[in-house]
Amino acid sequence: MRIFTQTCALVLGLILVGAAAAAEHEKRLNYILFNIDDLGWTDLSCFGSRYFETPNIDRLAASGMKFTDAYAACAVCSPTRAALLTGRYPARIGITDWIRAKFQGGQAGGENPSEYVGGKNGRLACPPNPFWLEHRELTLAEVLKTVGYATCHVGKWHLGPDDWFPESQGFDFNFGGCDYGQPPSYFDPYKRKNQDGIHGLPGRREGEYLTDREADEAVGFIKAHQQEPFFLYMANYAVHTPIQAKQELVAKYQSKPKTNQKNAAYAAMVESVDDGVGKILSILDELDLTDRTAVIFTSDNGGLLGPTHNAPLRSGKGFPYEGGIRVPLIVRWPGVTEAGSVSAVPVTSVDYFPTIAKSARAALPDGLVIDGLDLMPVLGGGGELDREAIFWHFPHYRGKVIPYSIVRRGEWKLLKRYEGPTYELFNLKDDLSETKDLAKEMPELVGELDSVLVEWLEHTGAKLPREG
Repeated sequence: MRIFTQTCALVLGLILVGAAAAAEHEKRLNYILFNIDDLGWTDLSCFGSRYFETPNIDRLAASGMKFTDAYAACAVCSPTRAALLTGRYPARIGITDWIRAKFQGGQAGGENPSEYVGGKNGRLACPPNPFWLEHRELTLAEVLKTVGYATCHVGKWHLGPDDWFPESQGFDFNFGGCDYGQPPSYFDPYKRKNQDGIHGLPGRREGEYLTDREADEAVGFIKAHQQEPFFLYMANYAVHTPIQAKQELVAKYQSKPKTNQKNAAYAAMVESVDDGVGKILSILDELDLTDRTAVIFTSDNGGLLGPTHNAPLRSGKGFPYEGGIRVPLIVRWPGVTEAGSVSAVPVTSVDYFPTIAKSARAALPDGLVIDGLDLMPVLGGGGELDREAIFWHFPHYRGKVIPYSIVRRGEWKLLKRYEGPTYELFNLKDDLSETKDLAKEMPELVGELDSVLVEWLEHTGAKLPREG
């Protein structure tokens, strides 16, 4: 009888412990972080497009908070992706340009390069860009795993070759993440010359569209892990080149009246991304997870000139003007964000890491410098951030782009180039399109902002171009 009683007590104890654990899981938020590739600031209906159609993303915005002054940490992809996952500025990490894949001459072992490059014909020598994100960098996925989260990466990684894929940086599941900066093709089996398919996404139905496949994998992960807290990093390859879309959608946009945005295939790609967002939002509704899931939707840099148009912003991807760095941001946070709210507080890619980590009550290692700030005061409405300025650093030549650094403080933006005319100064409140350079008219403000920028560059250990 005693043994039976003890056994019953043990079983009851295990049941109670299990019930307590289940209750704790039920209380915890899930996190979905959308990072769409090359999506421009005005590529969504809710951000002003009159050509592209994005009803599902618009619904997300209507149920959460839209940010008008959100930024990518860089005007190109890899640095922003590293910053988003670590909460650290690209200048601090050392990834300040997009990473070359193996088929583009990227390295797959040894050590990251340290020697400066270029410097010929009077041009400056530039710091080398790494071939991968070092494993010593702590990612959001690794942080969330310490507090019991299931973690999944879907889509584009672009932070290093094989030994540096998402699996090595805290992700339990990886569907599509590799060293590619763009897909070989958007149609199954996702191949072209020199690129044999996409890691983690083996062909399953010839002709299937990649964005649809990514959404299916995301939905499958959510279904499989609905009973435990999860983190889904949804990093669509779209809307990056190659500009390839489903023909029925292309035909739809070919028949629509054109605006300054008029590329029918690109519009179709945007709609496919929206369809994928809709599938994910729907499965949250279906599984009764909507009120337990925080959703962040953003982009890794400004829209690429040609396929899209970023007006009223100046220029596009790769450039230091607003069209290259300002991106859409929508946050729906259960119990925090007010439906249909709008914030003009400047925020940037490094802010998502500390916001999510603090919400999940995940402890960070002592001494780890996090550049981002917890966005919760802003998400709750009316709050500000205790931050003097936001910064960018791109010490490379790329086409017409000359090495530069940027500081935005309040309404003022200072652009500093390392070759040719040094400064451009813009008041973004009065001149969002950056048409009037005030640097010569306001030299004292230029000097003040430059001092702030130089101090930040020194603080982060940023590598600067130098005489070759």
